[in-house]
Amino acid sequence: MAAERSMITLGGKGSSFSSSSVYKIASGASNVSIDSSAIERLSTKPLPLIKRSSFFGILAEELTKEEKRASLVVLLNKLLLSNSSGSVRSVLPVKILEILNSKDDETFEFGDVEVTEEESVVLEKSCASLVGICSVIDHKATALSQIVDSVAALSVEATKGDITSFSSLDSGDGFGNKDAISVANDLKVLLNGSKAVGKVGVEEVSKIPRIHGKFRDVVRSVHSDARVELNSAVKGVVGIGESLGATLSALCVPIKNLGECSFKRAKLCVVSIVNDNLREHLLEESCAEFENLKSGLKLALVEEDPCRLAHMLNESLSVVWRIVGLEAASAYFALAELKSLLGKGTSLIIQFIKDRLVSDQIVDQILNLFNPEGQDFDCLLAKVKEIVESNENRRLPKLPKGTRDFSQKKMIIRENTFSTIQSVFKKHGATALDTPVFELREMLMGKYGEDSKLIYDIADQGGELCSLRYDLTVPFARHCAMNGITSFKKYQIGKVYRRDNPSHGRYREFYQCDFDIAGLSERMGPDFEVVKILTELLDKLDIGDYVVKLNHRKLLDGMLEICGVPAEKFRTICSSIDKLDKQSREQVKKEMVEEKGLSSEVADRIRSFVDMKGAPMELLSKLREEGSEFLGNKSANEALDELGIMFEALERSKCIQKVIFDLSLARGLDYYTGVIFEAVLRREAAEDEEMSDNLQVGSIAAGGRYDNLIGIFGKKQVPAVGMSLGIERVFNIMENKQNLLEEEPKRVVLSTETQVLVSVMEDNKLGVAAELVSELWEAGITAEYLVTKRRGKHFDRARSAGCEIPWMVIVGKKELSEGVNVTLRKMDEGSEESVPRDRFVAKLLERL
Repeated sequence: MAAERSMITLGGKGSSFSSSSVYKIASGASNVSIDSSAIERLSTKPLPLIKRSSFFGILAEELTKEEKRASLVVLLNKLLLSNSSGSVRSVLPVKILEILNSKDDETFEFGDVEVTEEESVVLEKSCASLVGICSVIDHKATALSQIVDSVAALSVEATKGDITSFSSLDSGDGFGNKDAISVANDLKVLLNGSKAVGKVGVEEVSKIPRIHGKFRDVVRSVHSDARVELNSAVKGVVGIGESLGATLSALCVPIKNLGECSFKRAKLCVVSIVNDNLREHLLEESCAEFENLKSGLKLALVEEDPCRLAHMLNESLSVVWRIVGLEAASAYFALAELKSLLGKGTSLIIQFIKDRLVSDQIVDQILNLFNPEGQDFDCLLAKVKEIVESNENRRLPKLPKGTRDFSQKKMIIRENTFSTIQSVFKKHGATALDTPVFELREMLMGKYGEDSKLIYDIADQGGELCSLRYDLTVPFARHCAMNGITSFKKYQIGKVYRRDNPSHGRYREFYQCDFDIAGLSERMGPDFEVVKILTELLDKLDIGDYVVKLNHRKLLDGMLEICGVPAEKFRTICSSIDKLDKQSREQVKKEMVEEKGLSSEVADRIRSFVDMKGAPMELLSKLREEGSEFLGNKSANEALDELGIMFEALERSKCIQKVIFDLSLARGLDYYTGVIFEAVLRREAAEDEEMSDNLQVGSIAAGGRYDNLIGIFGKKQVPAVGMSLGIERVFNIMENKQNLLEEEPKRVVLSTETQVLVSVMEDNKLGVAAELVSELWEAGITAEYLVTKRRGKHFDRARSAGCEIPWMVIVGKKELSEGVNVTLRKMDEGSEESVPRDRFVAKLLERL
């Protein structure tokens, strides 16, 4: 007695249609119905009709009955989806239902019919046959990808194949072939405890992870495209044929490779079969099917019509199923004498097969078992899934994507690096801060521009929506606002999380090392210091030749205003500009014009500006030349003044040679308001052949000024500037160069207390302070500086935080005018002495 058909309903509100449902209806396993709400939306009014001949002319004569039924059910669903204006009548859907639910459905041609204009569009533009066959392929290929590993596992044991190479596929660094690794893990679960593996090197066994993994990869693409097309209305849709045709073309070679690999394993298994007649029969059948596969795919590879290509691929997929079934039969008979040696998973599969066999026609019974239309196939698939996913035979643990473990040698590098970084931060008078790894979601959202989509959300716990921190800057701003802090120099080293696609040097969990200065201070003083600290860090870490690209957010805004970009689009256009180090100029222009609505002329004008880069003082002078458009723009002019002050400080602190003034630097984060910068390695330092520019793509450090961020969380605006070192990329460079693996450098961690305060007792003399304090920093002395003519401020700073700074280097009017000496003051005694300007560092080293 035939099994009762299940029912699949189309057109329900919020429902989605799947390839599995298409397959069930196409194979006759399920009937189809239309949801009552969809029926109510079908038109009952008289509508203008046009005559169409060959109502089902879209169904090519060469298609199988299964493919025609799949085409019909897709057409039915498209009619329901495309009925937004109520121009689809009930006549066509009802007629299609009759055909699909009829026991006698051999006739698919209706002759001439009359249809509405909208119905005609659906008939002509829906590509129902192509989408229907693609859905059948999707279902069959997905099922095959889930079952073929279990058959291969039987062959591994039958051939006594060596699988030790499977373990080397996953190095744990996130760069392995993930599908190949997944296949290898499934095979290891199936073969767990086997005594028949690991003895013979078999090429067809070694290939399994990559051949099967690539098949899984392409099948996912087919599944994704099929799902989209099944649930899309016809209106306005073009290019379906080309799109699905390209996806299906990509499936040809993986199908061929999968079938060929299975065929070769079957041949190896057949050799071990004792029964001559059975051995010859299986070999003959396998060879015949493999020839069918080769000839069918040879035609498919050159077929240009997407629908015929889909039909050929569906036929070829059925042939591969038979080849896999023959491999399963060959392995089953070859393993007849090895039952006690089999793995826990493969022994269960063998027993499953044995329980469903009767004495006659065993080969055909096995082939039927490994046929997706077979009566027991769903049970077999469920058994394989149960084995692979069981707790008893669970796969070896693996790391989540974008994360890493660190061995002992790598930890030596990390610990020494963190020690170096902390010593530099402390030398500049910073104190440590730590914040939770997750924050309230509302605190993080809207602070990172288009990158906000990369924030990891946490499931609602107790009514609070939380997210893992994206960086350390926003938590720092929240901390300052929450605690009423208006002046703070801090550093923080901690993990942050980004829901990104992992790639070389790019992770989902990684450390950031941040240095931030909050509060009012000498104009551009903190900005200078964070860049100076960055150059110190990179010099100390000795990771190679680098450059710090620097720009100003107000200069960018002025540039965009000059180019004619509306103010409301400044941030989103900055986000596009920020991609110039990762994408070509034409790709960025296309995004600005097609996605963000700029005219081509405005985009070209922006390009003429962002191509400007060079030595800081030289480019600054060029931008300040008479007639420069920047001088007439308030925002840009203010930025140029600030950059002038900063560049002088950088020059006098002897680090400006590491800086490039680059108008293409945009930094996509929304919270920046002033100076922005980014450190990158030069090509020769990074030793990465894939990079085509003189400068590396992907920063190793970045930062900038964010004057409004703290005020967002509190009642008072507190200006701030900071930098962040992307330590994971630094670690990668160190590990690749192996310059620290052979030695454990002894580094002295400096005191947490500032030893010297450089006090410039006049306003607007940042350059003098920068020069003096840089000499102290370079000598390894923990120092800070203060520039103000208010004498009391200097002594308050020296005695702040409950700990007196031992020494002050005082530069007053007299010292500034003469330029020969500075005054050293020992704070605990109150004694002062004048020392030569070129000897003050040596004197302090003697006395500290």
